[in-house]
Amino acid sequence: MSSTLIIALPLLALYIAFLLWYGGAGKPLSEAEILQFERELGQLSTDAQGHSASELVRRLAAKDDGREFIMHNLVRYRAKALYPPGHAYGDSARAADKRYGRAALRPMLRQGSIPIFLAKCSGRFIETEGAPAWDYVAMVRYRSRRDFLRFAVAIESQDIAIHKWAAIAETQITPLKPLLSLIFVRSAVGVVMVMLGLGLDRCLG
Repeated sequence: MSSTLIIALPLLALYIAFLLWYGGAGKPLSEAEILQFERELGQLSTDAQGHSASELVRRLAAKDDGREFIMHNLVRYRAKALYPPGHAYGDSARAADKRYGRAALRPMLRQGSIPIFLAKCSGRFIETEGAPAWDYVAMVRYRSRRDFLRFAVAIESQDIAIHKWAAIAETQITPLKPLLSLIFVRSAVGVVMVMLGLGLDRCLG
C-alpha cells in the first residue's frame, strides 16, 4: 500500500466519523419522546423565566422536522449573580455565565452541537420602544431539536443550568432555520483534513 493511501484512508475514516457525529438529518420528535422530555424537564427544570417545561417542550416540538437548526440567544445580565441558597459562589453575573459556558460545553459537544457565533452588543440602533438593552448575542448549532432537549436535560440534571439562571436577568431564545448561511462547518473540516493529508504526505514522502 502506498504512503498516500496509508495517510488518506485514516483521514477519510476520521472525516466520516465526524459527519456521523455532526449529523443534522433525522426524524421529527415522536409524541412519546415529547411526553418523556416534558416529564424529565418538569422534574428538573430551574428555569427562572416563569415558563413550564411542558410549554417550552411543546413550543420547540411544534415545528420540528428532525433536522439541524440554530438557536439564537439574546442575553441581559443581572446586576449581581443570584444563586439559590446554599451555593457559595461570588456575585459576578459574568463570572457565573462563564462558569455555565465552561460546564455546558461538554454536554453540548456530546449532542453534536457547537457554538458558531458569539458577540458583545456594542450600542443600539433600530428597536421597539422599551426593548431590553442586551449584553450579548450567541448562536449555537444543534443537530436536532431532540438533541437540544437532551442537552437541556443534561445541564439540568448536572446542576449546570443554575449558573445560567444566576447570571441572566432576561433572555430571548429563538430557534432559526437558515435560508442562507456562509458558515460551512462540514466543508471547513473537509478542507482541514485534505490539507493535513497533503502535509503529512509531503513530510513522509
